Amino acid sequence: MYTTSKKPVLLVIAHGSRDPRHAATVHALVRRVRSLRPDVRVETGFLDFNIPSVQGVLESLAAEGVEEIVALPLLLTRAFHAKADIPAVLRDAPPRLRIRQAEVLGPSPLLLTALERRLYEAGLTPADKSSTGVVLASAGSTDPEAIAVIAEIAREWRHTGWCAVRPAFASAALPRTEDAVRELRALGCERVAVAPYVLAPGFLPDRIALGAAEADVLAEVLGPSPEVARVLLKRYDAAHMPLLAAVGA
Repeated sequence: MYTTSKKPVLLVIAHGSRDPRHAATVHALVRRVRSLRPDVRVETGFLDFNIPSVQGVLESLAAEGVEEIVALPLLLTRAFHAKADIPAVLRDAPPRLRIRQAEVLGPSPLLLTALERRLYEAGLTPADKSSTGVVLASAGSTDPEAIAVIAEIAREWRHTGWCAVRPAFASAALPRTEDAVRELRALGCERVAVAPYVLAPGFLPDRIALGAAEADVLAEVLGPSPEVARVLLKRYDAAHMPLLAAVGA
């Protein structure tokens, strides 16, 4: 029988950054996840720059006797890190561990709710939607799948009542945030808001902020918003359900 104590450990895998705000935001998000699901053990590992490393956490868990882990990429799209870096690290895990890699966080309707939360916290109201153009500003990627996902999210978000929504990228793809802001101005939107589709502060979010200089509103990053925490847990549950079925068989 599958009991609460036997639930797989949730290992949140973050990229890491030299910017201390990045790790602080990741830890704040993990604290929120723990508060929502105290029955699940949640650990954090970083691919680069910060400690503990993913490999170090995996070795520690194996030494404790942990057997099952759900490894969750703290990423919004399936790009290089989700497809290559993280699977490579997990393949080098101690052999006693049974690891299932969860899906990345996006896309999700909950993330759109989180984006709107940040815009309203920055000063907009629901009554402003029809007259406001929004730049959906992501970090960017060389992966065509990731770029296509961002464009599709922008199209879907437009249908919720905004004047217009345009995708933008801080690196590796075009348009840049400032160009999307100017495009929305040219379309005749009464005001322009920039919504960073990123999880934590750092170099590329700072570039998004610079590109938002001519916008009327700049929202904060998604960070430890309750919606992001709920998406994490949805991805965890979806990943460990097959483990549950196997144990109950």
